[in-house]
Amino acid sequence: MTPFRCDPIPMRAAMVDDPAHYRWSSYRSNGLGQADPLLTLHALYADLGQDEAERFAAYRALFRSELDNEAISDIRMALNQGQPLGNARFIDSIERITGQRREIKPRGRPRKPVVKAT
Repeated sequence: MTPFRCDPIPMRAAMVDDPAHYRWSSYRSNGLGQADPLLTLHALYADLGQDEAERFAAYRALFRSELDNEAISDIRMALNQGQPLGNARFIDSIERITGQRREIKPRGRPRKPVVKAT
């Protein structure tokens, strides 16, 4: 259920008071039924229930559980940089749709390579 677990993080970080208010969240569509042309029904979401009402309720129920620290760290970095979080295929599709490069980068300058004296 990891794809669904990102939506509560902006609330935890006090960025928004409702997951539906975060721009990268699918909560409005998956939890409330608002149409979004960028989203398509996928197998994990379809498996949440037999009909839309069951899926909406099951999706909202996912927000009642906690994430592990590694997931929180990954999500927090994406949120702080205003970037979507997902696998390479997902990021590629977001880049094509928006026409903007979307890449999560660690803070700070890249480390200089270590040169060994000979």
